[in-house]
Amino acid sequence: MLFNSLNYLIFFPIVILFYFAIPAKFKEIRNFWLLIASYFFYMNWNAAYALLLFGSTFVTYLAGILIEKAKEKKKLSLAKWMLGISFAINIGILFFYKYINFFILNINRILGLTGSNEMGALDILLPVGISFYIFQALGYTMDVYREKIKATKNLFRYMLFVSFFPQLVAGPIERSTNLLKQFDEDHNFDTDRIREGLLTMLWGLFMKIMIADNLAVYIDSVYENYPAYTGIEIILATMMFAFQIYCDFGGYTYLAIGSAKVLGFTLMENFNAPYQATSVKDFWRRWHISLTGWFTDYLYIPLGGNRKGKMRKYINTFIVFFVSGLWHGASWSYVVWGVINGIYLIVQDATIAARQKVKQFFHVREDRFSYRLGCGLVTFFLVDFSWLFFRAKSLGTAVDILKQIVFSLQPAKLFGLAVNRMGYSMQQLVALIIAMLLLFAFDILKNHIYLSTKQAGQKQKEISTGQSGQDQGENAIVQTGQPANVFQIVLSQGMWFRWFVYLGLLFMILVYGAYGLEYTQTEFIYFQF
Repeated sequence: MLFNSLNYLIFFPIVILFYFAIPAKFKEIRNFWLLIASYFFYMNWNAAYALLLFGSTFVTYLAGILIEKAKEKKKLSLAKWMLGISFAINIGILFFYKYINFFILNINRILGLTGSNEMGALDILLPVGISFYIFQALGYTMDVYREKIKATKNLFRYMLFVSFFPQLVAGPIERSTNLLKQFDEDHNFDTDRIREGLLTMLWGLFMKIMIADNLAVYIDSVYENYPAYTGIEIILATMMFAFQIYCDFGGYTYLAIGSAKVLGFTLMENFNAPYQATSVKDFWRRWHISLTGWFTDYLYIPLGGNRKGKMRKYINTFIVFFVSGLWHGASWSYVVWGVINGIYLIVQDATIAARQKVKQFFHVREDRFSYRLGCGLVTFFLVDFSWLFFRAKSLGTAVDILKQIVFSLQPAKLFGLAVNRMGYSMQQLVALIIAMLLLFAFDILKNHIYLSTKQAGQKQKEISTGQSGQDQGENAIVQTGQPANVFQIVLSQGMWFRWFVYLGLLFMILVYGAYGLEYTQTEFIYFQF
């Protein structure tokens, strides 16, 4: 069931109606209703894979209890064994369903060189959201092992934590320390909270339907038939893809956060104006925050973080981004995408002193708008280059696309690019440009409030501790801050302004979303991961 479908438009109000019809004092009944709704939501893709979801859930539920008991009896080795078994079973499930054919393909390439018989691929359908809910469940067992939380004894409550439908299939990858405890809280019918949730969902639909799906019209035509396009046209499509994937995945996230908020739950932010970043490290503070945080806590720190010297830090960073690329898909193109971003971060960290000397020599003012703009543009083009590998169907295709860009650039072609060659009418193109301007305005406002809040917090920290306001997190790849809530700002305005925003967004979604009134629902990009 897709968030941008008629089915969800029917499903969600029914869930809300029955949830709030149950008195708040009957929390267990409310939670059981949400659990039924969540499994029904998931089974709309493939009912059989609900058993897989339950299997992963039950293994980590049982592991949490056994780890806690072993810890209470001071049997640390047994606790480690329970943690290891939990990880092994879940990673094994993920490997089989997501990577087995990728593994077979690469083994066959080796066998082909030796003349041996090749293995046949397996007919397996990738369960939607498997990477997300397995990581969330494994994070829970690690939190129990680290004694950040107590193991929950209520199986239904834990099942709901893993399967909570707003964020089940594409995140955010929630922490047990945030979401699990919320199922014990009272969630009353609050009109202000519901209005904020619905506005958040409306913005998510706008990002997905109006921007992402419209951008896909040109991007798909170029990447599916790149030999027919010039290098400059491919570059344009790649730049557009940076915003397509942001609006597609960011749109899903806002729909998830908004849906949860209507019900009274708070999910973590997953995006914080990523293309306002002034460095690649800053970009990863803002992009897919829940996954970056997961890898920091459960992979980077266990590897040693930055406690064992510069070289070990760089190796750990490389490993994290290699695994991050592989997490996104069973293809070497995803791995290369991850590795490129890892190299960016390593180079950025290794050249801090040299870059600082250059800035001092040329008397560069870092507080100037021109400096921030230049850094932002460089960051965007570096990140966008890596997106080419993410979007290409394979590593070989990515290499061929790069060749097409280099040997058939034809920059003059951009000025003569006909609108109909892009697949848009002039009216659609104008509407898309207006939508992009609204996106930029939203992110600029969000970034301005975020930076202002961050600076105020740093000054307060300096006053209270006497320490520098710079990031103090010793063991982190990047430090993430709390994104600003633009929706609350909109809702604090006068009625005429609020309704202008509501109706304006709704009008653009219904009239100009993708193919206008002929729009057909499309899957979110991150559903394939």
